[in-house]
Amino acid sequence: MDQVPEDWQRGLVIVAHPDDIEYGAAAAVARWTRQGKDIRYVLVTSGEAGIAGLQPAVAGPLREAEEIASAKVVGVHEVEFLRYPDGRVQESLELRRDLAAAIRRHQPEMVVLFNFGDTWAPGYANSADHRAVGRAALDAVSDAGNEWIFPEIAEWKPWSARWAAVVGPIATHAVDVTQTLVEAAASLAEHRRYLEALSPEPVADQVRAVVERATGPKDGFPAEHAVGFELFYFGG
Repeated sequence: MDQVPEDWQRGLVIVAHPDDIEYGAAAAVARWTRQGKDIRYVLVTSGEAGIAGLQPAVAGPLREAEEIASAKVVGVHEVEFLRYPDGRVQESLELRRDLAAAIRRHQPEMVVLFNFGDTWAPGYANSADHRAVGRAALDAVSDAGNEWIFPEIAEWKPWSARWAAVVGPIATHAVDVTQTLVEAAASLAEHRRYLEALSPEPVADQVRAVVERATGPKDGFPAEHAVGFELFYFGG
């Protein structure tokens, strides 16, 4: 398995919900910000439907605040929320347009996406939002570089990223995150209210299990702890 290219300076992570990044890519983000890279986040929803018993009007701002705090732990200081409705995101032209506009605004060389396959693992369906956001975002990487597809975002110049890297069960490349596990765990722990609602297990135990699962060794990659990505190439 090959190393994810790291000859770039600015990255943009696009996901559906607060906590998606922390469930997969946060350890890699911490590695990259340690290298001095400029990493930014775009979240399509505010995760307002994600806490049972808590009204969306309350949960949305809470989860946005948790994500902003979580981002800071791994050295990310620009977090943008598009505020699409949580749980009802569709893979639409409008979403592609808004994500293409975000890519033009932030001008990343590397775009990081979350698993948008049909399943997490055999027998476990992936979220509809994850599927819609990931697929639309992958298309938006190309759309952002084309001046004709969405003329209504012409205020931002076309921009072509060089790669998109998708965190998920299919991995063609990886990064060594052995030195950034502490930051990854602390980043996920910032989603305390969400984690408390998700499971009766102590937050610290949930965090430990997630980080261990997300950063296990990868076949053919020489690192004790790694995050795997499926890498896509573009014309940037």
